[in-house]
Amino acid sequence: MQSAAAIDRPATLAVKPTGAPLGADIEGLDMNRPLGEAEANTLKEAWARHQVLRFRGQQGLTLDGLAQFSRSFGALDKRPTPSKPMSREYEQLPPEIAVISNVKVEGKALGALGDGEAAWHTDMTYNEIPPKGACLYAVEVPPAGGNTQFANMYAAYETLPEALKQRIQGLRCIHDASRNSAGELRIGYEEVTDPRQTRGAVQPLVSTHAVTGRQCLLLGRRRNAYIVGLPVQESEALLDTLWAHATRPELTWTQVWQVGDVVMWDNTCTMHRRDAFDPSTRRLMYRTQIAGIVAL
Repeated sequence: MQSAAAIDRPATLAVKPTGAPLGADIEGLDMNRPLGEAEANTLKEAWARHQVLRFRGQQGLTLDGLAQFSRSFGALDKRPTPSKPMSREYEQLPPEIAVISNVKVEGKALGALGDGEAAWHTDMTYNEIPPKGACLYAVEVPPAGGNTQFANMYAAYETLPEALKQRIQGLRCIHDASRNSAGELRIGYEEVTDPRQTRGAVQPLVSTHAVTGRQCLLLGRRRNAYIVGLPVQESEALLDTLWAHATRPELTWTQVWQVGDVVMWDNTCTMHRRDAFDPSTRRLMYRTQIAGIVAL
């Protein structure tokens, strides 16, 4: 519980937009301290406006500090079940802390997703209620690569041709649960060969944000996606069109990681991807995931 001193502390934060279609830097915050009420309100307003917030210079942030900060925006999910055996250090972490890393300890992975490219996606939309957001904290970064791109899904919807907007209203899409963002087949799933047989939640192509009330595209993951009721060829063609539009460079912003960066994104109105990097270098990130509270 926050102390009275924390609650009464005035907001001293600076919000500096990136100048891209989304994203803002937040300055003046030590994430190891509990948020004051005014600070929390400032951040919630900035998050709703900019979709992705970056906090630089957080070297020394503890995992307790990361979790405490993240809980200011909602309950935290437990980390997902990994798709392969993990190191003892991973298993001993608090259950709300996930690790994104290519580092191995005694031959076992310290974290998930390795060093390859992570394709464009929104986290866990194959669940009926996807996460609200996530915070990712950089402890080690490679000298090159491993950057994260974010796409503005409000802008992706708003810039669609009017005829295409009308066409997709009311359409729903199955979101594949079989593979993670690195393309690894999850435990308990089989290879999907017919997208009509995809296992996962059915979500609307056009979603309304619970806080802002704005409409945005909700695409999830491209692999094995299927628009319910359409012939497969027509579904594939329509999804290809939407994905090509939503991931155009002019709708995105790239996070080039520095040690001590914490990036917080709204999972319900963005997509993100990651560049591959040299497997001989190290990348170590800790992540919390803020639980969703209502179906999209």
